[in-house]
Amino acid sequence: MRYLPLAFDLRERPCLLIGGGAIATRKARLLHKAGAQLIVVSLEITEELRQLVTASAGEFIQSSYRPEYLDRGDLVIAATADEAVNAAISRDAQDARLPVNAVDAPELCTFTFPAIVERGPLSIGISSGGAAPVLARRIRAQLEALLSPGTGALAELAARLRDQVKAALPETERRNFWDWVFSGPVASKVEAGNVDAGERELLDQLSAWQGSPASTGEVYLVGGGPGDPDLLTFRALRLMQQADVVLYDRLVSAQVLELVRRDAERIYVGKKKEFHSVPQDGINQLLVDLARQGKKVLRLKGGDPFIFGRGGEEIDRIAEAGIPFQVVPGITAASGCSSYAGIPLTHRDFAQSVRFITGHLKQGELRLPWQELAAPGQTLVFYMGLTGLETICRELMAHGLPAETPAALVEKGTTPEQRVVVGDLTTLPNLAISENVEAPALTIVGGVVSLHEKLRWYRDQ
Repeated sequence: MRYLPLAFDLRERPCLLIGGGAIATRKARLLHKAGAQLIVVSLEITEELRQLVTASAGEFIQSSYRPEYLDRGDLVIAATADEAVNAAISRDAQDARLPVNAVDAPELCTFTFPAIVERGPLSIGISSGGAAPVLARRIRAQLEALLSPGTGALAELAARLRDQVKAALPETERRNFWDWVFSGPVASKVEAGNVDAGERELLDQLSAWQGSPASTGEVYLVGGGPGDPDLLTFRALRLMQQADVVLYDRLVSAQVLELVRRDAERIYVGKKKEFHSVPQDGINQLLVDLARQGKKVLRLKGGDPFIFGRGGEEIDRIAEAGIPFQVVPGITAASGCSSYAGIPLTHRDFAQSVRFITGHLKQGELRLPWQELAAPGQTLVFYMGLTGLETICRELMAHGLPAETPAALVEKGTTPEQRVVVGDLTTLPNLAISENVEAPALTIVGGVVSLHEKLRWYRDQ
């Protein structure tokens, strides 16, 4: 390790910035954010840099570089367009034992600027010592995705109550308490934007703390999307990494499940036609029982949990039991599969509305408002409609949709195994048999299906 990561307190400290162009302005933004006083030496400066100097109560010295200017700053940044001048600044600064950074010249630097992830008072620096700055920025982007925007508010809450916790608990208990704060319902509430509720939770627990938190855990109802892990939301990914136990169904792809915390207990509760590994009432009760054991419980569902996912029933039971919960929407199959298949759900020339319909047979019958569904100018998306496909096509034609209306089946949509079978209301049932289409498969009916060949993207070619 050539560079030791350090955190400098630059509040109201003079920082000498030599250069006035775009690169110098970028460095000035960081320094100003840290509260530094900007002393800028340059013949010309950008308007933004001039404003930053004024805002920092600093000074603009309209001049070429001279060594005596080094007396004005506690650290030095060489950001001119002249490599020879930057080299001279670095040499003079090091002779004066001042920390110096020469932009894009690691060999001239005694310190470098890391790629920074910032959440309020919490900051994370990622540095390659100037060897691979693009890689450092990529790692920063990954960390940005993993850290909730509310992490800063959580850090501010901890800072505000730190002395109170210190006075209430002995040193041996404080670490356990803060571990609970940062991984439990306090963090969940603050990151969800309810700082007041998080503070009340913290103070209530602090007053009753006996070496461990109360036994009630939390439930995360998370939409895992249609299969491609790239379609997960940032919040979904964060909660998947926090959970102690995960209940998942068969529509959750293996790639998505792989992103769950590795040491989390996994319980399969999936359902197939005429086979339920765990009845729905049993799933509801299991969520309650696990949470009452103090566990963070992840209920991971394919697609969106509130669109034909029975998520409402599960959350109703959890709320009834008084257990804290969060709901994270996911990209529903209709949206994900149609996009990956090159079938827009609405289009000015074909469809001005879209309807999501369950095609699940109940006691061998499919009772739907067929007259409404057969209206022109709309797209129909049937979930779980493979078994009832022949009935769907027959009834739509019987109620007025033309037989040549385009229709498609999207099998295992958004995954590497995706297949799209296209026909019309007369041919699709037979195509499903001849092509051996298997669940999960989504049925899309409407003029928009005719755009599939033109709009399907490279992944499907």
